[in-house]
Amino acid sequence: MPGHQSLYQSRTMTAAAAAALIPSGAKIALALGVAQPPALLSALADRAAAGAIADVRLYYLLSTSNAGSTVLRHELRDRLKPMSLFHGAIERALDVRAAAEGLAPIELIPTTFSRVPRLLCDEVGVDTLVTMVSPMDGDGNFSFGTNTDYALAASRSAGRVIVEVNRNMPRVQGDCTVHVSKVSAIVEHDAPLLEVPRVSIRPEDDAIGGIIAGLIGDGACLQMGIGAVPDAVCAALAGHRHLGIHTELMTPGLADLCRSGVVDNSRKTLHPGRAVFTFAMGDRALYDFLDGNPVLAAYPVDYVNDPAVIAQNDRMVSVNATLQVDLDGACNSECMGGRQYSAAGGQLDFVRGASAARDGFSIIACHSTAAKGSVSRIVPRLEGPVTTPRNDTQIVVTEYGWVNLRGKSLTERAAALIAIAHPRFREDLARAAHDRHGAPTR
Repeated sequence: MPGHQSLYQSRTMTAAAAAALIPSGAKIALALGVAQPPALLSALADRAAAGAIADVRLYYLLSTSNAGSTVLRHELRDRLKPMSLFHGAIERALDVRAAAEGLAPIELIPTTFSRVPRLLCDEVGVDTLVTMVSPMDGDGNFSFGTNTDYALAASRSAGRVIVEVNRNMPRVQGDCTVHVSKVSAIVEHDAPLLEVPRVSIRPEDDAIGGIIAGLIGDGACLQMGIGAVPDAVCAALAGHRHLGIHTELMTPGLADLCRSGVVDNSRKTLHPGRAVFTFAMGDRALYDFLDGNPVLAAYPVDYVNDPAVIAQNDRMVSVNATLQVDLDGACNSECMGGRQYSAAGGQLDFVRGASAARDGFSIIACHSTAAKGSVSRIVPRLEGPVTTPRNDTQIVVTEYGWVNLRGKSLTERAAALIAIAHPRFREDLARAAHDRHGAPTR
């Protein structure tokens, strides 16, 4: 401990001093979500605003207000260039402003979540990691807390590892730590962790949640996303037993299932007895639930989201949302209205992993309509990229029912999908199916 503490003290500095270690031309792996460190990012933004740094690239997924109010400010984009791997509300707002000023949109690097560590470390060659961590333990290790994802790989390959130690960051178990000897600079800054409020659940969400829960048997292993539909699914699973968790994202809904005993991980074939995740977002109750909990284990995303690893969980069920499904079964989960809305994330990782698991299957869910009911989410042709190819799509669910596309021809797929579209759009979709495949309109 004395040696660890000596290293800790020698590398502790102000946020401004830590930011000054980052040179112009740096390639930064910026932590995802909750782990984006406010003090460090504020200091880095101040440095850029003063003209002391330029040509810095920021590689990241899922930005939050900690980044949006600092390093991702519109006026700094000529010095701190966002290189998004997953768009959110901040990037969408920046794109709107850029379009109004005749500028290019925020750069997006297409990738699946499982490949991000390799992309950052081997292909981009990031030289700096900036992230938030929990306080150091007696062995000299900091826990990545809510965000192991790509931070672990970046901490092992980047020449500069700059951490912001926050006593509010939970200490989690698993393969999720960095040793003080690997850290270049330490900034101590306690601040409340960002919280994501639960969204309101609409009747359509409850309907979809009930349908999906009815497809899931006792003893299944779950992957869930975030939002109203996953929350509704979790609520509808209250009567199930012996469920397990292997998910990229740990959510309040999944934590509720653990607390209630619905999830006990007892029938998992991989990591039995433990709920596996790679990052977490939610409320303070979720972060408290993570802290020191022996039934939870965080691992890097190139392990958690590896389809071959996912498939080792018998009865694996993945539940993901999409923006559009075409009449062949291909899914666009990334673009809307001609603009980048999100990105691929881990959807295809889990679609393929769950489908390959023994007695496993994947579910793609969406409301039947968007834009207050004015447009159908089931469409003749996608308006954006294919996130999940038609070859991979298995079960599709809307509030009007579900269909398993496996083994169905193109005309059979079209008919099945039309049957779970909103009734207002079924006739038009049937005509489109006939034009496309010669399928009967009735």
